[in-house]
Order: sequence, then structure tokens, then C-alpha cells
Amino acid sequence: MESAFSPSFFFVFILCVWGSSCGAGIFTAQFFGKGDHKGVRDTFRIKLYLVGIATIVGALVFYFFGEFFMEKFIHESDNIGDPVATMNYAKDYMMIMLVGMIPTALGMAYAGTLRDIGETSVPMKAGFVAVFVNLVLNYVLIFGHFGFPELGVRGAAIATVVSRFVESGIEIVWTHTHKERCRFIERAFASFKVPVPLVEKIILKGLPLAANETLWSLGLTMLNQSFSLRGLAVVAAINITNTIANLFNVFLFAIGESISILAGQLLGAGKNEEAKSTASRMIALSFVVSAVIGGVLVLCRNLFPAFYNTENEVKNFAANFIMQTGIFLPILAVVHGCYFTLRSGGKTFITFLFDSVFVWVFIVPTAFVLTRYTAMGIILIYLIVKALDLIKCAIGLFLIKKGVWVNNIVNS
Repeated sequence: MESAFSPSFFFVFILCVWGSSCGAGIFTAQFFGKGDHKGVRDTFRIKLYLVGIATIVGALVFYFFGEFFMEKFIHESDNIGDPVATMNYAKDYMMIMLVGMIPTALGMAYAGTLRDIGETSVPMKAGFVAVFVNLVLNYVLIFGHFGFPELGVRGAAIATVVSRFVESGIEIVWTHTHKERCRFIERAFASFKVPVPLVEKIILKGLPLAANETLWSLGLTMLNQSFSLRGLAVVAAINITNTIANLFNVFLFAIGESISILAGQLLGAGKNEEAKSTASRMIALSFVVSAVIGGVLVLCRNLFPAFYNTENEVKNFAANFIMQTGIFLPILAVVHGCYFTLRSGGKTFITFLFDSVFVWVFIVPTAFVLTRYTAMGIILIYLIVKALDLIKCAIGLFLIKKGVWVNNIVNS
């Protein structure tokens, strides 16, 4: 069993890299909607600078302070799992995953730009191939099939790193071999100069987004740390739940990215009313489809944990967590839709308040208090934390209805 550190803190890294390039992405979508390919090229170059800086900082933090953070997630509060072995597994996992940070960051710069210009199918197909490669290599390397050594957690890390190289490689090669559809890549590396006024605008818009993704992901990590106080059985159950939920959450992020791209392009073209109606329809679509997916999660709540070779206590916790995740999935879909809609118009400070500030003001303190100062069961605590998204959903719908996000930033 690996520590909650490994998935949680690399999740923080991924969102930090993503957040660092999101500010440029807002401009990319609106430049493309305006037909300004030079502007798209400039924002792509800026993305490369930003993800590069984020990768260097992240690698240094993990390398020098990784063990310190791991210790916060491993507790000897039950008889499930071996804390010492868990720490060693987490160290092995982390050192291998450091190699995967480079293709992860580079792939995000390319994939983000492709999505911003409407080439959404390429990152999606690359993602599917990466998932397939990851699954196959997990089977081969973790358990030692087909003559390969049985590597366990190290095998899982190697599989993930290889899949990241495959995913980014597909995106990079496709971009450079389809220059007629990706005009931004023409002479993109002929110079690394970028317009200073644009950099200033992107930093102004992007800092709240980068701070938001960093603080939001750290908030979720602190949430998991609070849950981990209830024992390694809870940690394992939450890891199972997150793994299953992430398979379905891909849809939420895909719809959210689509809202941001389409609404951003329409705003850049000056079609404000069309941007409003498009965002509203897509949020409604996301709610309906997520309700169906949530129903599947609820019905299959006992089936998914059964695939894991773990204790019954872990499976029971995971089944309950999966059920709650399914119930609240439609609410989460609306929240994601509202976030990406607000972001499309460059209202990054509002998204900062809406997203990460909400997490740190409501969610993190609630979990902190309930896990440390009450005897309340973890199932009920998990439910209370999930239910807080109802408040966030109401705030988001109010902001969307008010139209505070309708804004053209490339002509301002």
C-alpha cells in the first residue's frame, strides 16, 4: 500500500503546472477566436516558460522536502498496513515519478494550446492511449508478467512515467506534423521572444489562477491528511475512491475545458450573448450526464472495490465513499462548469475566491475540526464535506446568472 502522499502531492504538481499556464490559455482562446495566430504563438511560448519554471520548482520541493511531507500522511492508528513499509514504498514511487514531471509539463503546454484552438480530439486520443499503456504496463510491471520482474509500487511508477512520455509524444508529434491546422507552431521556436505587454497581462490574469490551482490542490491534500488521521484503512479507501472517481471526472474536466474554450472564443469574437447561451447549455448538459454517471457509481459501489486485493474494512469504506461521490457528482459538474465559465472571461480573481478560498474557508476547516475534535465516524464526516459543494454550487450559479464573467480581454 502506498502513502497518500504520492498521488496527492503529484496531483498538486500537475495542477500547479496546469494553473501556471491557464492564464495564457485564456488569451490563447480569445486570440484564436479573433483570428490572431501570432497572438496564439506568443501565448504558447509563454506557456513553455511558465510550465518550465513550475517543473523546476516542483522537482526541487519533492526532492528535498518529500520525506517531510510523507510523514504527515502516515499514522499508526489501526492495524491495516505497515507504516514503515508504506513510507519506503512512497519514497520509491516519488523518485521515479520525478522523471515523469518533464513530459507531464511539456505535454500540458501542447495539449492546452491544442484545446484552446479547438483541436480537442488530439489530447483526448493521446490521453486514451496513455491510459491503455499505463494499464498494460501496470499489469506487466507490478505483478511481473511475461517474464518481467515483479516491481510492485516501483512498477506502478514506471508505468505512469512511460505513459506520460507516450501521451506528450503523441501531442508534440501531431502538432509539428499538422502545421496547417496548428499555425501557432510555425516558427514557434525560431525565437523565444514574447511581447512584454502581453506577458504583463498574462501574469496579471494568470497569477490568481496559478495561486488558485496551487491552493486548491493543497487544500484537497490537507483534506486527505485530515482523513488519514482515521487510519491507513481510510487512506486506502480514499485512494480507491479517487481512482474510480477520476475515471469519470475526466468528463467533467472535458466539459469544463470545452466551456472555457468555446465561451472564450465567442467572447474574443465579440459574440457575448452567444457565449452566455453556450455556457448555460453546456452546464445543463454536464449536470444531466453526470446524474447518469453518478447513478452508475451508486449502483456499482460494491463492484469497484471488489477488484482490489485488500481488507474488507477498506472495501466497505470505499463502497460508502463511492456512493457519496456518485450522489454529489451532478453538483460537482455544475461547480466545474461555473468555474470554467468564470475563467473564460478572464475573471481570475473571482475564480480564485470561488474555488480555492472556498476550499480553505469551508472545506479544510470543517474536515480539520471534525477529524480532530469529534468522535464522528468517517462516513458521516465524508458526507458533510461533500455536502458543502451545495453552497459552492449556489454561489456559482448566482455569478453566472449575473454575467460578471462576460469580458473581452484581447481587445481591452
